[in-house]
Amino acid sequence: MQEHLFDNRRQNGRETCEEGPDSFARALNPAQFEAVTATDGPVLVIAGAGSGKTRTLVYRVAWLLAQGVAPESILLLTFTRKAAQEMLRRAGELLGRTCSGVCGGTFHAVANTLLRRYASCVGYPSFFTIIDRGDAEGIIKLLIASLNLSGAGKRFPSKRVVLNVLSGVVNRARPLDDLLSSRYSHLLQFAPDIARLDELYQQFKRDHALMDYDDLLVNFKNLLQDHPEVRRELSHRFQYILVDEYQDTNPIQARIVALISETHGNVMAVGDDAQSIYSFRGADYKNIIDFPTFFPGTKVVTLEENYRSVQPVLTLTNEIISQARQRYTKKLFSNKEGGEIPRIVALSDEQDEACFVVEHILELQKKGMPLEQMAVLFRSGFHSFKLELALNARQIPFVKRGGLKLTESAHVKDMLSYFRVLENPSDFLSWNRILLLLEKVGPRTVQKMLDSVRSRPDSLAGLAVFPAKAAWKEGFDALVTTLRQLQEKRPPPVDLFDRLLEYYTPVLERIYYDDYPKRLADLEQLKNILAGYDDLKTFLDDAALDPPDIDTGRTRENSGEGCLVLSTIHSAKGLEWEAVFVISLAEGRFPSTKHTDDDDEWEEERRLLYVAATRAKQHLFLTYPRRLVVHGQGFETVFLTPFLEHLPQSCAHFSCPHRQTQSATSGFWAGHAGEDQRQPRFGAGNAPKERGNAKNQVSYLTSTRALAKDMCVIHPFFGRGVVEQIVTPKSVVIHFDRHGRKTIHLDYARLLAAS
Repeated sequence: MQEHLFDNRRQNGRETCEEGPDSFARALNPAQFEAVTATDGPVLVIAGAGSGKTRTLVYRVAWLLAQGVAPESILLLTFTRKAAQEMLRRAGELLGRTCSGVCGGTFHAVANTLLRRYASCVGYPSFFTIIDRGDAEGIIKLLIASLNLSGAGKRFPSKRVVLNVLSGVVNRARPLDDLLSSRYSHLLQFAPDIARLDELYQQFKRDHALMDYDDLLVNFKNLLQDHPEVRRELSHRFQYILVDEYQDTNPIQARIVALISETHGNVMAVGDDAQSIYSFRGADYKNIIDFPTFFPGTKVVTLEENYRSVQPVLTLTNEIISQARQRYTKKLFSNKEGGEIPRIVALSDEQDEACFVVEHILELQKKGMPLEQMAVLFRSGFHSFKLELALNARQIPFVKRGGLKLTESAHVKDMLSYFRVLENPSDFLSWNRILLLLEKVGPRTVQKMLDSVRSRPDSLAGLAVFPAKAAWKEGFDALVTTLRQLQEKRPPPVDLFDRLLEYYTPVLERIYYDDYPKRLADLEQLKNILAGYDDLKTFLDDAALDPPDIDTGRTRENSGEGCLVLSTIHSAKGLEWEAVFVISLAEGRFPSTKHTDDDDEWEEERRLLYVAATRAKQHLFLTYPRRLVVHGQGFETVFLTPFLEHLPQSCAHFSCPHRQTQSATSGFWAGHAGEDQRQPRFGAGNAPKERGNAKNQVSYLTSTRALAKDMCVIHPFFGRGVVEQIVTPKSVVIHFDRHGRKTIHLDYARLLAAS
């Protein structure tokens, strides 16, 4: 990064510098130098995107050592072992000597090292064993069985989900009931059993001298908190504490930093509040916001010079983050010359959006930009579905990072299997999958069923004559009846989907009980995609498309060489490309509808967009479809994400290609053809809860504040029902006319008030 700016010497191919202040001043910009040479006391370095955060930490370590600080007095805490090793290697090269005496590593690695020494203080032997995720799930499974919580006829959360819940309680520092209410409301009925499992799990680990990853942090914090003599000893040992990516710390990690620095307060925390996007892992951006409160007398240094992007990109990203409610004020600038003004482009629909991206990728490639220097970023994995089809059609190789493709998830594969046997009754692989979904039916019985299916020209007729046992006859008959009706009527794809979902929903709840609300939401996305097709075969063909050159694609995917990058924004943090396309920037998708009632989540979505935009070096394209296919409404008009609505016209070029094809001209792009007239719908200071749905948009019930007992509602899958009980602010019990009593989570339900 910016090597040409530094007056460093190189010895044997390594970067070196003299140890005097002048050499450091020549190697760093003024803000970096101020941070690196800060005196004792707490220092908070707000390092904007691309501003040389890692370089600052490297030089800080080198500076301390150059001033005579003993290596063993420095503690460097990072989030990956590789990051710590790289920083210490570079610091050693600067000084021309090793930094092996510095204690550097992840929070978990440092906790492990010190707990070995003081294990008896927390009730463990020094030879305790660290268990991984698989080991932990195995213990949970054993305990679930010991409590007789699972088995025939019983539904209980899986070992995976139970462990996720218990880990969430630790990392978010929230009570179990609170966490279940906010994130797992459909599991509230199991709260007492999960609490009992937690007790037994903790006891099992102590009895067998085991610690999981969360225990390393918890026990380290308890060691420091409950044993003043140990806390003072370690605080005297580590006189200088450096923490990387402080915005990603959870409450326990922040507490550890405060405790271990108790005797001196020499903490340098480096991070960027504007890039805090991992709350789902337990990270709390308030740790960096409140750092000066926890560490009185904090010196705040802001790194604003960006070495990654051209100024037009930074002007836009500065505007995006300027609307954040809680933030450290900074304005990134760059001395890199040139660069195009970012483009915000409204396309007619997702197909048009995909074509726009593909054409501009080809145009950039024609100008000499390699594919691997381009990336397409998105909020959720399914947002790239149409784009993947378009890339395949043009034979553009790509690698996708972050999350499964929509059609790779188990529940979506289930639905596709039903579609496939209707379209191709000889698809025995799909027959095998859907028959295994029958309750109390195992692989041996399924093989006998398949023999019966093969025995007749009409596969379904062959299945229908199979002698079902009483234990599973009801489910078997329901499957045969459903498929027979659909085979005879062959309704349009979306109507076929609705009928199959009516059959499949009880199967989904039984097999994927732990997280079926999220899976229902995925199926809703599948339904919206399916609504754009007139026939099932075309949809199935598109869903099954693979890159044209499979062998080459696999090789490229392993190396990334010669491939366009498709990535979720979370997976793109820390990376950079010459050209970046951020797609599907429509309200309701970015932010998603489930984040509109929570101020903290809303603000994290804003930061997520900021992270996406700051990945671009030279070219930045922000696109969104003006219409999305929604079953029952045809094309629903959608609007640009509110995070971009208040941008000054000078910081982006707004365009709407092929506007004459648009059926709606209301909202953001209202105006005359050929003009870029913007009409923002919200005032700059409006809170998320004050945002109403735009005209022609459906008002879904996303909070129980809009519900009341005995109120009539309509669910897209279950139909008409009556509210029986309000369980939490996000969940209700509804009795549906055709499906009986269901617990509904409002983040996923798309519930409507009945007229």
